[in-house]
Amino acid sequence: MSEYSPLVSTQWLAMNIDNPNIKILDATWHLPNAGRNAKEEYANAHIKGASYFDIDEIADLNNPLHHSLPNDEKMASRVRSFGISNTNHVIVYDNSDASTAARVWFMFKNFGHENVSILDGGINKWTLEGNQTTNDITVTPSGHFIAKSKEENLRNLDQIMDNIDSQKEQVVDARASGRYNGTAPEPREGLKSGHIPGSLNVPFNQLLNEDRTYKTNEEIKDIFENSGVDLNKPIITSCGSGVTACVLLFALDQIGHKQKALYGGSWSEWGAHPDTPVVK
Repeated sequence: MSEYSPLVSTQWLAMNIDNPNIKILDATWHLPNAGRNAKEEYANAHIKGASYFDIDEIADLNNPLHHSLPNDEKMASRVRSFGISNTNHVIVYDNSDASTAARVWFMFKNFGHENVSILDGGINKWTLEGNQTTNDITVTPSGHFIAKSKEENLRNLDQIMDNIDSQKEQVVDARASGRYNGTAPEPREGLKSGHIPGSLNVPFNQLLNEDRTYKTNEEIKDIFENSGVDLNKPIITSCGSGVTACVLLFALDQIGHKQKALYGGSWSEWGAHPDTPVVK
């Protein structure tokens, strides 16, 4: 690949899959009520050479919130176990409704690894085009990966509370409009319904085509702007548990938006806290 791109096509990967510098990760994840097992799906069929990146395990397991980011040491050790070094080009794909490849893309970026791309359309598009999958598990020598997290990429509950008054940053919620408006139930028990005061709503799936490829940059810009987002101002993305908010971050990255961050706790934290204000 002569020029680095954060979004690679299935055709490009098919042509470059044997490049030893490329490392492939399957980031598929499903909600507990989906009736699907991502690990079993990976074991049955995955792209050749791919390792399984478990966002439930590669996390801070001492934090009660879902998918809290791991510390530098844990991220580095898990990534090394996949044979990945800081010099490698990492390609991430998924086969999940939540487009979880974007979450793993964000994790690599957050821990200082810039050369990471998403496979546009994931494994579903890959197989529909006649490309082969395998159930062989690739065992590779440990890589040399150093992780260094970037605090500027993340926002916590206190910062979101302060931002309600200051409005220095726009909060954009990636959940479905029913959940944002408080007219549809939350999938997790015990959470309030509604949204963060002043936040805007861009459901993540609006940014994707039917085949789960990303829409064009012009379409992405229009979707954000038509939802009231000012693309000249900083943006914080939020969702249910910090996963689909990363689809928004990736789309913003595609259109060159620089000032962006993730509210990691998202609605799992905000909706459960007794003192957080909520708008319906």
